[in-house]
Amino acid sequence: MATPVPTEINHMRAQEKVRITWNDGHLGEYPQTYLRGYCPCAMCQGHDSITKKFLNVPDAKLSEIRSVGNYAIEFRWEDGHSTGIYTFDYLRSLCPCTQCNNTHAET
Repeated sequence: MATPVPTEINHMRAQEKVRITWNDGHLGEYPQTYLRGYCPCAMCQGHDSITKKFLNVPDAKLSEIRSVGNYAIEFRWEDGHSTGIYTFDYLRSLCPCTQCNNTHAET
C-alpha cells in the first residue's frame, strides 16, 4: 500500500492541535505537545534509535508549519526548535486516534 499523503493540514491554534486529513479519508488530530514530544530529529530521538521516544516539553507552542518536498513537514516551535523533519510515514505512525493507536501499538 502506498504511503498516505496529507490533503489538508490545519493548525488549530485555540485547541493547540494540528488536524491532518489524509488522502485515504483518515482524519488525525495531533496535540502540539504530542508532536513536539515525538520530534524525530537526532537530538530528540538519538542517532540510532529504533523505538520512538517521547520527550516531555512543557508548554510546547507551534509557531509555523512548512512543507518539505513532497514527503514531509517541518514544524517550527516557539522555543526555537525546528530540526525535526516529520515524514508522512512518521506522522501517520504517530496518529493518536483510537483506530491508529490500536493499529500501530507495535511501533
